Amino acid sequence: MRRAAQHYSTREAIVYNDQRLTFAEAWARGVKLANALLAMGLQPGDRVGVLEDNSVQAADFFQAAAIANLVRVPLYPRNGRSAHLHMLGHTDCRALLVSAVHAHEIQEIGADLLGLEHVVVRDDSYEEWLAQQSDVDPDVTIEPDNYFIIRHTGGTTGLSKGVAYTHKAWLAAGRDWFYTFPPVEPGDKCLHLGPISHGSGYQYLPIWLAGGCNVMVDHFETSETLALMEREQINFCFMVPTMVNAVVHDDQAWARDFSALKCLLVAAAPIQDATALAARKLFGDALYQGYGQTEVLPISMMNSAQWFASIEGSNPLRACGLALPFAEVQIWDEENNPLPANEVGEIVARSDGMMTEFWNNPEATAERMVDGWIKTGDLGKLDANGYLYVVDRADDMIISGGFNIWPAELENALAGHPDVIEVAVFGVPHEHWGETPHAVCVVKAESAVTEDELIDLVSNDLGSYKKPGSLVLTTEPLPKSPVGKIKRKDLREPFWAGRDRRVAGS
Repeated sequence: MRRAAQHYSTREAIVYNDQRLTFAEAWARGVKLANALLAMGLQPGDRVGVLEDNSVQAADFFQAAAIANLVRVPLYPRNGRSAHLHMLGHTDCRALLVSAVHAHEIQEIGADLLGLEHVVVRDDSYEEWLAQQSDVDPDVTIEPDNYFIIRHTGGTTGLSKGVAYTHKAWLAAGRDWFYTFPPVEPGDKCLHLGPISHGSGYQYLPIWLAGGCNVMVDHFETSETLALMEREQINFCFMVPTMVNAVVHDDQAWARDFSALKCLLVAAAPIQDATALAARKLFGDALYQGYGQTEVLPISMMNSAQWFASIEGSNPLRACGLALPFAEVQIWDEENNPLPANEVGEIVARSDGMMTEFWNNPEATAERMVDGWIKTGDLGKLDANGYLYVVDRADDMIISGGFNIWPAELENALAGHPDVIEVAVFGVPHEHWGETPHAVCVVKAESAVTEDELIDLVSNDLGSYKKPGSLVLTTEPLPKSPVGKIKRKDLREPFWAGRDRRVAGS
């Protein structure tokens, strides 16, 4: 990072709203913040929490943590106080940086965490405070196996687990994400619609190292995003499928100029056929799809030619990419034995860009890391041509009358109706079948489509035993996580209130 800052010193490195920083300016701010943190008595390897949205200050900390060899521990905006306490506490964070907008979430938090010695709120005094720090690069020694970041899992089944990455593994993950992408040229611009403290941060570093410019926004709004992509002539961008779906349903998109776009990566959740095909019409060959998870990534990737190809023995439109050269991928049965091509089982992988461990959790580490492989918890298959398919999350599977039903399969079928904007399917209790699929479909305001019509669509496409037992129509958007994933579990939970288990038998 230091070398890139020197070689590209006068080029634009960071854009956030009206703020524009060159590499030299961005690096100088990172040096000053690094010195400020070290002056507090922090030592290389100490963990520092951060609660933030995208901003110039977020970029400051990305650089500063690397310069001072401190371990970043991103917290999740919109999480509750107990989750913040857990993430900070079990990683023994000695300091916490907080954007002013989130300051109310951590009031008096130090009283509950004796090891948390410093809380820095980035309020109106931050710029003056930063300017007072030393601008002499501390040149801290960094070893490849020193820890760089601890990112937490979603915590949907208990307390979230900290996924620990070394400097070497983080560099490898960035390299592998960009392995099949068009080359990043100095001056290329990458748009970050999600926080760089989370998934979008995997693109931040490769862009920096190649002399590109990281353009950040602190929220996703469809019209604003489209205008920004055109105005800044964005070359690289990462969107989750819900963002892509919103874009292709915005009439303004089709009059915009996206000719500068080299790569629009779609990842983090399955994308439905109708959304992918509409995006191909809008963005052309700039469309890419990838798959991985916090514990191990990336696992697979494909460009538009591979994604929308017609290949005997494969269905690329339903795939999540081709297994990457630097990742090993297998499908295992319940006894951890590899399965042959086209058999459904758990996706397991290993790569240079994988976690070292779950932080301070050897039991969970042993459960998820088996003989050097990471068990993803995703069910899928690998075909003879190398295409990888994610069927669904293992814990989202619906067992109805003894049949396994995958919500993603039904969602894909329902999304094919032209009036359906987005959809979520999940299992609900059923007196006779044990469980049955329930669908929530967001439709266009002027739509005349009926529940029965959509249920029949699934029945005709997938067979009667897979059709939803119930379906509701709405024009209200579905609930989403801070990074844009539909919250299936939040929609499902009310149907299981008062039950000890989230599965049912017939």
